[in-house]
Amino acid sequence: MTGRERQLPALDVVPESPLWEAMPGIVDAAPRAVAAACAVAERAFAPGAEVSLLLADDATLRTLNRDWRGKDKPTNVLSFPAVPPEAIAASPVIGDIAIAYETVLREAAEEGKAPLDHATHLVVHGMLHLLGYDHETDADAVQMEALEVKALASLGIGDPYRDPPETDIEAADRRTGT
Repeated sequence: MTGRERQLPALDVVPESPLWEAMPGIVDAAPRAVAAACAVAERAFAPGAEVSLLLADDATLRTLNRDWRGKDKPTNVLSFPAVPPEAIAASPVIGDIAIAYETVLREAAEEGKAPLDHATHLVVHGMLHLLGYDHETDADAVQMEALEVKALASLGIGDPYRDPPETDIEAADRRTGT
């Protein structure tokens, strides 16, 4: 871009499940996550373009996963593109992302991640899906994961694919510089 900022889509956060009240930071983190995903993807957007984020529970994600993907189980994140990637620059609606609270917490605990960092990662992941990225092949997965890592780094969140994952204490130390 030449001297002016890239237009970003607005994010409409829909707190469908009251469980998310236990993670109020997601409301502030989600727009930054969308902006970070858009920045690494280097996409152009129509003025006034929008994305919706549904903060749901496992039951809702299970229903959506069953109805739209034929998989009768909860999942961490689902993305529903409104338009194909080549039409994003002209569309007022980009699509919808839904994330499941209980799955976010469970996965974060299993992987030793801060729950808010994991939720933020899933918003980035979901947004990249809306922008046309996927992980169906190994090459696509490598590309998408690299974009996720770059977007998360811009937010001060460590590499979620690193083994072993950083602990909550290490993440806090990194953020505060201690």
